[in-house]
Amino acid sequence: MKIRSTAIVLSLLVCLLALAAPVVAQEEPKPGAPAMGGPEMEAMMKAMSPGEQHKHLARLAGDWTYASKMWMDPSAPAMESSGTMHAETLLGGRYVEHTWKGNFMGMPFEGRGTDAYDNVGKMYVSSWIDNMSTGIMYSTGTCDDAGKSCSQSGDMWDPMSGQKTTMKSTVTWMDDNSFKMEMFGKGPSGQEMKMMEFMVTRK
Repeated sequence: MKIRSTAIVLSLLVCLLALAAPVVAQEEPKPGAPAMGGPEMEAMMKAMSPGEQHKHLARLAGDWTYASKMWMDPSAPAMESSGTMHAETLLGGRYVEHTWKGNFMGMPFEGRGTDAYDNVGKMYVSSWIDNMSTGIMYSTGTCDDAGKSCSQSGDMWDPMSGQKTTMKSTVTWMDDNSFKMEMFGKGPSGQEMKMMEFMVTRK
C-alpha cells in the first residue's frame, strides 16, 4: 500500500511539472533584465571557453612523486624530503586541482592548489592552502607561449614577522613527465633567496 501511494504521488508530481513547463517557457523576461545576445553572448562564450593555456595546465593531471629541498638560510645545508602529488582537471578542463602530501620538518604535510587561466584577465591564477597555515595564498603570473616556463607571485603572511611578504615561484617543464618548481622569498638578510625546490616526476 505504501509503495502504491508513493507511486501515485510521483505520478502527480510528474503531471504538475509537465503542466508547469509551458508556463515557464512562456514567461516574459523581467523588466530591466540584461539582454544576452549578439556581442554580449559572444563575449560570454569566449570568456568561458577553455583554450590553449588550459591545455598546458592539463598536463599536470595524474599522479606524481617529488623530491624537495628547503633552505632557511642560504649559507646552511638544504633540508630534503619527498612525497606524492595527485592532480585532476575540473569543470570541463577549466581548472586543475592538485594535492601534495609528504613530510615537512618532521611533520606530516598536505597542501592543495587550484590553477587556472583567466581568459578575461589574460593571466594565470592560483590559490594555495595547506595544513601549515590558516590562510589562502593567491598568486598571478604568466607563461611562455608553449607553457614550458611559468612564473607567478603573490603575497602571504610571514608567521615569523607577522608581516605580509611576497613569494615568487617558477615552473620549468623538462618534458611532459617531469618539471621543476622553485620558490623564492625574503631571506634573513632581507634579500630575495631561493627557499624551496621541487623536482617532480610522473609515476
